[in-house]
Amino acid sequence: MNFEIKELDVVALLRDQPEAELVKGQVGTVVEKLGETTYEVEFSDDDGRAYAICAIKEEDLMVLHYAQIEAA
Repeated sequence: MNFEIKELDVVALLRDQPEAELVKGQVGTVVEKLGETTYEVEFSDDDGRAYAICAIKEEDLMVLHYAQIEAA
């Protein structure tokens, strides 16, 4: 089942992003769609301070869901 990534979606990294010093599993928020398959994602600490904002390819992101979703 594929989900369209939208602004303000909470996402997790599927691959390390060494150029941004981010590792697989870190969680961020989509702030803008930059192109067909690229999104600007903000990564923040527990106090809401952004520590990284970078462009991430759709293939390197997984949308997180906080409500039950029907399986395909």
